[in-house]
Amino acid sequence: MAKEVKTNAIRFLDKSKIAYEIQIYECDEFIDGITVAEKLNQPKEETFKTLVAKGKSGTYYCFLIPVADELDMKAAAKSVGEKSVELIPVKDITAVTGYVRGGCTPIGMKKQFKTIIHSSAKELELFYISGGRIGTQIHLSPAALANSIRAEFADIVMC
Repeated sequence: MAKEVKTNAIRFLDKSKIAYEIQIYECDEFIDGITVAEKLNQPKEETFKTLVAKGKSGTYYCFLIPVADELDMKAAAKSVGEKSVELIPVKDITAVTGYVRGGCTPIGMKKQFKTIIHSSAKELELFYISGGRIGTQIHLSPAALANSIRAEFADIVMC
């Protein structure tokens, strides 16, 4: 097993006394969330990706959706009270969040952005999100995550 690395996300969960499990996988560069779920034998509907968008107002937002789904930009904008949102360019992810593409998580970013989690997570006891670096996944309660970062749940994926 790979040496456990404490990321900002893991430090936050420890400090907040939120129960979680870590899953480590071998990977040197970005792979998509579906591939990560398959690699770890995680159900795709329980494995969520973190997307960062910028609203028309200039405010940044985080959206967590199942890895096989696509963000509904209109629904996402409505969920945060914006006229529109657009995903930030890949080249800006590290500067905005402090994380790299494929390791981005809503926990422990440079600044805590308003976060919306797809409503399907409310039905799950546990789900998987990135652990703050490529090769690390965190398995935790969506409700505990939402409470700790003041996230909300909404229907934000394409049908």
